[in-house]
Amino acid sequence: MKKNLSSILLSLCLLLSAAAYAQNQNELTISNTTFLRNGQPFHYTGIGFFNALYNPAFHKSAQDRNQWLDKFDKYGINVLRVWAQWNNTRGFVDAAPDATLYASNGELRQQPLERLKALLTDADSKGMVIQLVLFSHETSEANNKLTAKSSDRAVANITQELKPYRNLVFQIWNESSERVEDYYKAIKKIDPKRLVTNSPGPGGDLGDQNQNHMLDFLTPHTTRQFAGKHWEIAPKEIAYLLERYKKPVVDDEPARNGTPDYGGPHDGSSPYDHILQIYQVWQQGGYMVYHHDMFQKDYGHPSISPSGIPDPEFNPYHKQVLEFIAMQPRYRPEVEKHERVE
Repeated sequence: MKKNLSSILLSLCLLLSAAAYAQNQNELTISNTTFLRNGQPFHYTGIGFFNALYNPAFHKSAQDRNQWLDKFDKYGINVLRVWAQWNNTRGFVDAAPDATLYASNGELRQQPLERLKALLTDADSKGMVIQLVLFSHETSEANNKLTAKSSDRAVANITQELKPYRNLVFQIWNESSERVEDYYKAIKKIDPKRLVTNSPGPGGDLGDQNQNHMLDFLTPHTTRQFAGKHWEIAPKEIAYLLERYKKPVVDDEPARNGTPDYGGPHDGSSPYDHILQIYQVWQQGGYMVYHHDMFQKDYGHPSISPSGIPDPEFNPYHKQVLEFIAMQPRYRPEVEKHERVE
């Protein structure tokens, strides 16, 4: 009798827990060029936290993780751009051979998967979204690339495993277009409502016509300092994509500060470069993910916070930009320029 009662109580607890999670769940959808959260306009505003699944300080405890999420929220951030593969050899903070969500055969690795689910749950409770980058060309260049068969299995596994989490979007690649259509179709077969995008290539690569028509929304890496005044060029690229494809466009990895390596500036930069670009992108009806240098080196480098987390208050340069981002309600058009929600 006691055993049966315990089983009933356990089942009831699980049902209540599931119901509570369902009640808190936020679903991201799209209407023309506008993101919607639970049917209301959602001002998709992100920051790159590529190493989020592999950073010890961020996952020290649930309390620590939530405190960091609250800090991001304080600065107007409601989207974290997180990479599944961080097993590159570029010397980035927290990068390591085992810093990947996938085993070599495409099965999912338990620790990063558990961390991702915990992050999705905590982010959801705060109305935040996770943009998960499934594959990176940086991993491929480090000879850690999955085979076609293994990558297919990885895509199927992660799509199925994360199906309950609706505050999640998939970005297939960081700066590649390899087999994008195959992966897109595989995701949609398992989870038709999952929003899927892709970063087709390095700065200035706006994607090919077939890919841009297929994807649910666009996340190009716009032109950077090599072309001159990126704060004038990039917003025009965003405007062009909005006009041509009639879907949301995110300035996903724009020009940043810091090291000139890997697409960085050779002649320095100013916080106002980014502020001007962000403002102009907003005026065009686009969205943005703030790109920075707080991951480009390893622990001990002046550009890296002691925690390895892109702390909004660690560097005065970034803090100035993020303080502007936090004022989004003041500076962003009240109604998206290219959309009227019906």
